[in-house]
Amino acid sequence: MSRWGFVGRTDELDRLLSAVTGAEGRGLFFSGDAGIGKSRLLREGVAALPRDGYAVWSIAASATTAALPFGGLVQVLPTEQPQGLSPAGILRWAVDVLQQQAAGRRIVLAVDDAHLLDPPSAALVHLVARVDNATVIGTSRDGEQLPLPIRALWTDGLVDHVELKPLPPAETTRLLSEILRGPVDATSADRLGRLSEGNPLLLRELVFAADRGELTRTYGIWKWTGRLELAPNLTDLIDIRIGQLTPGVRGVVELVAFGEPLGLHLLNQAADPVDVETAEERGLIAVEHDDRRTNVRLAHPLYGEVMRRRCPVSRTRRLQARLAELLELVGKRRRDDLLRVAVWRLDSGTAQDPALLLDAAGQAFARYDVPLATRLARAALDAGGGFDAAELLATILMFADRPDEAIEVLDAVSADVEDDRRLSRWLTVRGMVSYWGLSQESTVEEIAARRSALGDSADQARVLAFEGIMRLHRLDTGIALRLGQTVLDRPAASVAARELARSTIAHLQAAQGQLHRSATAINRVQAEAGRWRADMPYLQLALELARGTRLALAGDLAGIDAIVADEFADLAGAGDFRLGTGYLAILQAYAARLRGQSDAALRTSLGACAVLATSRVYAGLAQAERAQAAALRGDAAQAAEAMAEADRTHAPGMVVLYPWLEQARGAVLAAGGDVSGAGKHLSGLADRLRADGLAGHEVHVLHDLVRLGQAAAPLGPTCSDGGRRTVAQRLAELSERVDGVLPPLLARHARAAAGGSADELLAVADGFDALDLAVYAAEATATALDRLRRQRSPAGPARERLAALLGRCDLIRTPALQAGSPALSEREWQVARLAADGATSRAIAERLYLSARTVENHLQRIYGKLGVAGRAELRAALRAIPGHDGAESG
Repeated sequence: MSRWGFVGRTDELDRLLSAVTGAEGRGLFFSGDAGIGKSRLLREGVAALPRDGYAVWSIAASATTAALPFGGLVQVLPTEQPQGLSPAGILRWAVDVLQQQAAGRRIVLAVDDAHLLDPPSAALVHLVARVDNATVIGTSRDGEQLPLPIRALWTDGLVDHVELKPLPPAETTRLLSEILRGPVDATSADRLGRLSEGNPLLLRELVFAADRGELTRTYGIWKWTGRLELAPNLTDLIDIRIGQLTPGVRGVVELVAFGEPLGLHLLNQAADPVDVETAEERGLIAVEHDDRRTNVRLAHPLYGEVMRRRCPVSRTRRLQARLAELLELVGKRRRDDLLRVAVWRLDSGTAQDPALLLDAAGQAFARYDVPLATRLARAALDAGGGFDAAELLATILMFADRPDEAIEVLDAVSADVEDDRRLSRWLTVRGMVSYWGLSQESTVEEIAARRSALGDSADQARVLAFEGIMRLHRLDTGIALRLGQTVLDRPAASVAARELARSTIAHLQAAQGQLHRSATAINRVQAEAGRWRADMPYLQLALELARGTRLALAGDLAGIDAIVADEFADLAGAGDFRLGTGYLAILQAYAARLRGQSDAALRTSLGACAVLATSRVYAGLAQAERAQAAALRGDAAQAAEAMAEADRTHAPGMVVLYPWLEQARGAVLAAGGDVSGAGKHLSGLADRLRADGLAGHEVHVLHDLVRLGQAAAPLGPTCSDGGRRTVAQRLAELSERVDGVLPPLLARHARAAAGGSADELLAVADGFDALDLAVYAAEATATALDRLRRQRSPAGPARERLAALLGRCDLIRTPALQAGSPALSEREWQVARLAADGATSRAIAERLYLSARTVENHLQRIYGKLGVAGRAELRAALRAIPGHDGAESG
């Protein structure tokens, strides 16, 4: 990894440049922690100053020169100094030297690490700051003793002083991408960002440390395993911050490192309160109030990494056991306390209670912390937890993408299946692993055959609920609906079984276009989450699939934003619950795509592909969304590659997802130039969806046909009059059956595209824009603009609206946008751009080595193609063409 580019700090850089170039020429000093980016910011500011107007001297103070008079200014002052001058005379002479060398330009003195300046150098910097045509800018490190002349720069009002803050999360992620020369998955970026606390130097050292086999790249996305090898550079940086510790203070820091967040009352029982106060005063720990508790954390997360690595194993285990004992003595008052005690007991080697470990594993899984839940459940099984521990461990292994291990665990306790309760749970967990983990479609019939052996109604309901969702996923919709309703009608059914059945029905209702009923069911499932999460945490996946399907089909992008920002998303990301994070990333990419944010759509879909690379449940769906994002950008090669990957990775048991995959296939065909083939494919898909009763999906496929210019094309079966309905007619029919505001708008688009006026198309575009569906709005506007051009009607307002819509989007190239776009030759593009920038015909002729007459001829052809009267309308006309920067030329 080479030197990285400058990222973020836009406001700070602007302020620095304004301090130098402003009318007053008032200087500016940045202070902050080591590695926060002060020096780099100063260098970037200095590099941006024009040397014809400013005489710039850069000074890098160091500990080496701090003991030498004027040692900090060796890069500035001549080696030979006049003899016999007083100290004040030397300072005046030095200022005169700078004035002479500046030769009338403004003097800029840029001082890095000013806290290391020797006294004479510091005095000279202060004196220069008082000169009328001079400005001093610089940096200093927090916590260091500043020379009095430097501190006086801001206390005397000669310069402004700004504390440089850590990089915010978004800029930290950008910096990570710059360091690694590629995008980083959100969870890894969040973890590395939290460890570095926005400190660029620490971040770089963390990346170097993690680059030893712990950073992997899948589908172009970097992912960190979470394991960290502390390199010498990194430990040196942390050692400087921690400093020398007394045994008592070290003990405090170690306790907090293993126990954070640790209650202050517990810490004061485990250590001397005086040492606790000293650790806080030195900035090693931070005391914070959380609800009714006062907790203690380390002041920096990397302190914990260093302290834990260096603590001997015997002391580590003693400290963890002591923490567990203290919390047990005061009582496990909060739900979190049980989990913390179990982890301390496990890590200290004192875990002997399988019930404690099992309860803690359940808690960890309910938080979607898959690695921790796996450890605790396996420990519970090893400690004699029996069938219940095996059932939980197998379930967790399924969601850790280790289905083969899960089957082994379940088979090992098959002899312990002695009653209906155990049989129902064994059947459902084994069925889940076999069907979704191992793609064994026969699992459905096997479960159906064995559930008859159950006598208990509640146990039967649990199995029925699982069979129902499996039936839905393989598209046995009638049976799925019947089984789901059966579970809901059983009073004995558990809350988890009922809400799993309700999620199944809600998903089917959304696909069928019953979006209002689906929303009601989804809200009911969510309202009951507190009662089912401990028993069946993974029910959240069924809920999210139903909710995501409904929101996507409704075109509710704000709703998608809300669930992507929900607590589950944070928990799933932090706990490596890949199916959850992967599916939410697919939804996020979908919303970005419809908004025209093709960069974010492609990046996020690639992230979903990387997260789901080892899991087949949603892998095909992720690749299909990637194909859609690539197709939107006109990247036919990547779209085709992603579609091939979707076919390869799609799980055969997830037939319910076929509408999304096949819709993507249509987009890929169109992006590759086969618009006719795309139309045939989508027409066939619409017929299939109609036969399957999936009207919610059908309206979107029909709209894709409208977008391909086939609103008037016939499709479906022959009617009694011997004819067939058109796409527009079928959409009009469905708009009265499918819930929501979007289907009627899609039908209006079809009618307007089939033969309506430009005004009708523009009204439809307004409707799409109100829903934030920028791509559809731009396409409808482009079609309207094309009609106005053909009719030779005034097109200025429509052109401006299209330009504004495209200006909100990233690169988008769709058949609908390109169909009506004027085709300019490469030479015409060159002439048009220059003319739009204000160049005269003579200037254009000289630039392109043409005659002025030839330029005028080109311009007349351009005006005719664009439907404009002259140069005044040219810039707006070019902005209304997708890729008006020239990427679309030819």
